[in-house]
Amino acid sequence: MIRITKLIGFFLFITSAALYAEEGAADAIQPINVVWTLVAAFLVFFMQAGFAMVEVGFTRAKNAGNILMKNLMDFSIGSIVFFIIGFGFMFGDSIGGFIGGSKFMLSHAGTADSAGLWEYAFWLFQAVFAATAATIVSGAMAERTKFKAYLFYSIAITAIVYPISGHWIWGGGWLGSLGFIDFAGSTVVHSVGGWAAMMGAIFLGPRIGKYGADGKPKAIPGHNIPLAALGVFILWFGWFGFNPGSTTAGDNLSIGFIAVNTNLAAAAGAIVAMVTIWIKSGKPDVSMSLNGALAGLVAITAGCASVSPLSSIFIGAIAGLVVVLSVELFDFVFRIDDPVGAISVHGVCGALGTLLVGLFAEAKYAGEGVNGLFFGGGLGLLGIQLIGVLAVLAWVVVTMGIIFFIVKTAVGLRVSREEELKGLDIDEHGMESYSGFQIFRTQ
Repeated sequence: MIRITKLIGFFLFITSAALYAEEGAADAIQPINVVWTLVAAFLVFFMQAGFAMVEVGFTRAKNAGNILMKNLMDFSIGSIVFFIIGFGFMFGDSIGGFIGGSKFMLSHAGTADSAGLWEYAFWLFQAVFAATAATIVSGAMAERTKFKAYLFYSIAITAIVYPISGHWIWGGGWLGSLGFIDFAGSTVVHSVGGWAAMMGAIFLGPRIGKYGADGKPKAIPGHNIPLAALGVFILWFGWFGFNPGSTTAGDNLSIGFIAVNTNLAAAAGAIVAMVTIWIKSGKPDVSMSLNGALAGLVAITAGCASVSPLSSIFIGAIAGLVVVLSVELFDFVFRIDDPVGAISVHGVCGALGTLLVGLFAEAKYAGEGVNGLFFGGGLGLLGIQLIGVLAVLAWVVVTMGIIFFIVKTAVGLRVSREEELKGLDIDEHGMESYSGFQIFRTQ
């Protein structure tokens, strides 16, 4: 087995070298960069399975098929829409630093040289990111949304909302010009998805039975916590493509450094969330601990290439604490029903992680002269990070508010009471996810 592995490795090395030689030494795009970017894209694509399992596990069995369909369509519709229009808005030639105006339908890509071929790999990597932002919303809107209405939302976020704010930061727009740091998307991807989830949950209102006559929230347990745990582990695994893959360069040795930061933050988030809920409730709650790991991952995504491993632990730990408090805040104070905690994990912790770059960034990682407050950089970077967080929050709240209002008016956003009580799988999709399966409880 060892000999076979060595032979395969040698073959891949010779193949890459030959391909590079054909392209010519002057060509900037090396095959290893294409290979690494595609592998990372495949890992991020697999995160769709993770999101699906988390959302299915944290919700009731009667809606499992509906959630799977939403995740499937987020990626399917998102891929087509991002190909036609979204990528051009995000990465096309900048119009006033606000929106891209070229590269629609990959019109700039080609087969004549390595630069043209590279654009296909780069597009796929960005497409899976766009689908991630879209699918975050599914969990917060679970168990009461019309499937048809959700499809309209999915088109809107991948065509307009995500690409335009993404252009500001990654596409040569005004926030990037200010020096805003969001290496892999705490704000670009996760906060956009989280704030969109918040708007969707507000427009929908809470699920039937979520709040009693006294206004206090009631727990609506998910039907399969092992499935949710599997989803979190899949997401954790996929994040090693999400963050290190954002280098889009297989010859960039910081890949290992970014992967270490990613892992440490996730671990710290899980531990601190567990301890926090244990102290508050007397039990080490499983679902909150799982969300703590995701909170750490989301928070470190902005600064994974800009902070030290020790700082990554602090960032993950802070996110683990905040996610518990945030879930309770939205549940008890704001009374926004979010079945999976998507608003807190992605919206709140995405914004938090972006701001923490302004505290923990170090020039030896982030670039010459870029230090956070804790490392002698003053308030400059923190101020820029705050501007970016608030700008994206305002953009998503306004645009998604308009979109959900239009969808609600045109086709309706919420299913009927009868459909909600019966479950969306039956009336929306004409099937049961667990047909014929029953649980008998004995004394």
